[in-house]
Amino acid sequence: MSFLDRIRECNSHDLSHFTPFVVAGERVGWVKHGFAARLARYPEAFALSDAAVGLARGLDDYAARTRAVHAALCDLARRGVIPGWRGEACPVGGPFAGPHLFEMERAAAPFFGVRAYGVHVNGFVRDRGGIRLWVARRSARKQTFPGLLDNIVAGGQPVGIGPMENVVKEAAEEAGIPPDLAARAIPVGAVSYAQETADGLRPDVMFAYDLELPADFRPRNVDGEVAAFHLWPAGRVMRIVSRTGAFKFNCNLVNIDFFVRHGLIGPDHPDYLAIVRDLRR
Repeated sequence: MSFLDRIRECNSHDLSHFTPFVVAGERVGWVKHGFAARLARYPEAFALSDAAVGLARGLDDYAARTRAVHAALCDLARRGVIPGWRGEACPVGGPFAGPHLFEMERAAAPFFGVRAYGVHVNGFVRDRGGIRLWVARRSARKQTFPGLLDNIVAGGQPVGIGPMENVVKEAAEEAGIPPDLAARAIPVGAVSYAQETADGLRPDVMFAYDLELPADFRPRNVDGEVAAFHLWPAGRVMRIVSRTGAFKFNCNLVNIDFFVRHGLIGPDHPDYLAIVRDLRR
């Protein structure tokens, strides 16, 4: 196993399994063939052809598209087709800053292969021994990836809130980090990937933040999503990432990006250029 293995795991997909999802002439996602067939029962929302999944005729603006798609998604959730409803909307189409074509429930995004966004924070401490990283262990009760390791703070990026505002909100909820301390988080770029899952495709972007924390700070879980926090030397975290699947899959990318930016993975590493290239797809 290696850092490259972790990156490749996040980028394993075969687009021959999918039909393009096209709205207003823009390909906004990819729909697995089997799920596309399910959408035929919602002609008020979706239009299907051999070439693409689209939206029904007459859905010509943001509000109309959002309403029609939401009604269909609610029915699919009631039928158990789309689990894990979060009550958070993500934008669909256009650049991150907008304008967007419509919005949809975050839990449905992988089913339509639309790009979802998130924020991930690497909380760390510097001392005479070097860098130590705060690592969260997800609660065993989490619906997704229970018990796996995670960044100290992470969350999906919903509509109606900016990334930094989201960092402050998630930091308070997940790790008990006061707003004035969380606001010191530094945006350091983004990593991206496209992973095929049983349900669909995740062509997602994660905005990465570094937050250097005081040596005496101790995170505490507030919303019940974290079972424990660990403060581990960066070398230990690097070994876990490169040799195991203990971290939630996309957190590996955020960790590897941190290792590169802080010189823990340098140009002398045999996979350095491939790592740097493949962190952004």
